[in-house]
Amino acid sequence: MEQPLSQAHDVFPHLRIVMGMVIGLGVTRLLSGVARIIQHPKAYRLYPVHLAWVASLLLTLVHFWWWQFGLFEVANWTFGKYLFIIGYSVTLYLLCAFLFPDSMQDYQSYEDYFFARRNWFFGLLAATYLLDVVDTLLKGKEHFAHFGHEYLIRTPLFVILCAIAIYTTSRRFHLAFIIFTLLYQAWWILRLFDTIV
Repeated sequence: MEQPLSQAHDVFPHLRIVMGMVIGLGVTRLLSGVARIIQHPKAYRLYPVHLAWVASLLLTLVHFWWWQFGLFEVANWTFGKYLFIIGYSVTLYLLCAFLFPDSMQDYQSYEDYFFARRNWFFGLLAATYLLDVVDTLLKGKEHFAHFGHEYLIRTPLFVILCAIAIYTTSRRFHLAFIIFTLLYQAWWILRLFDTIV
């Protein structure tokens, strides 16, 4: 049974608050990690690829909060849909936690840590690309069609790149992957998400 539109719109602010708390924890985790680096710059050797993923993920969290305004159009909310959105948010938070652990005492540098935990990080990152497909479909067929054929190429491409990143320790690949990600991410946002449709 479909909910009245006014009731559905009452659900959205509630969902946005809960989702915002989880995303806020992710932003806090990243900013706290960066602050720790600034406070103790010589504690652990920095790794530019790690820092670039921090920047990419921070942009992803801000962008996630922006594009989820599209959920306002969802007329029929169920607990399953609500749970999905919260689960998607939790996945993004976990990515932040994998970039900045509670303790670095078992590692010599951020590079050592990054490569030791790359399976978890890139596995979850691949999952977010797949979760994004469900999220986009949740907002309706018209919203999904708005992204055209590029979306159907972009998603599997990034999942494949994440799978390669899990299995390779090639520093060149990891550098190229994050450079490509940041450039494409900025281009994608500016073209398709500059205003809320």
